[in-house]
Amino acid sequence: MKVKAKKHLGQHFLKDKAVCKRIADQYKHHQGCTTAIEIGPGTGALTEFLLADKTTDLWVMDVDQESIEYLHIHYPQLGNKIIFGDFLKMNPYDLVGQQPFAVLGNFPYNISSQILFKCIDFKDHIPEIMGMFQKEVAMRVAEKPGSKTYGILSVLLQAYYDIEYCFTVDEHVFDPPPKVKSGVIRCTRNQREKLPCDEKLFKQVVKMSFNQRRKTIRNSIKALLPEVYEENPMLQLRPERLGVEEFIELTNWVEQYQTK
Repeated sequence: MKVKAKKHLGQHFLKDKAVCKRIADQYKHHQGCTTAIEIGPGTGALTEFLLADKTTDLWVMDVDQESIEYLHIHYPQLGNKIIFGDFLKMNPYDLVGQQPFAVLGNFPYNISSQILFKCIDFKDHIPEIMGMFQKEVAMRVAEKPGSKTYGILSVLLQAYYDIEYCFTVDEHVFDPPPKVKSGVIRCTRNQREKLPCDEKLFKQVVKMSFNQRRKTIRNSIKALLPEVYEENPMLQLRPERLGVEEFIELTNWVEQYQTK
């Protein structure tokens, strides 16, 4: 059977086996993780090479019923580990239990950022995220402070993961070819068990700061501050100037006014 790529699902099927193998080879079993969930396997171009690693306990998940049927025919060895479902709407613990698991895939471009935000929610059980994104998203995740592409996703992921931009993938290796280039990244969990600040407030400070990124941080987070407060030089900066450590420092500074 032939599976037709569906635009509303953001499907672009990989057709170059050399590229598929190169992507699969980026999975490094960080922290000894052997369980993995592949999101959006489509017709299994990447699945084929992930399965070649016999140390990986692989689950695959797709929202496209046609792809699910194709996978059952061509990868019967996966058995009940072929899941018809939406990663964004499921609790991964219901699938793999409380054990650590990696998140892998040629991620659908239209939901790739949402997938990363969900991974942050389960960061303590996801030691590695590896896969292909629209190049713009991949570069934003890996970007360092000072760039216009550095933003909310950059800070929140880099707070918990070390990010490596692996390589760029050209348009012609897909069917149908996307209009943009793609980028493969690997995110490996760092040594932080938790941030040295209120993590909920940290996310709030980061999101509020970048929601008005052309303004100084003072203007962006003024709703979190009292009418009178001690001056902080970071308030005079735009958010892209601050790295993770500076946002942690800023969060701790803001918190003193939250408890008064």
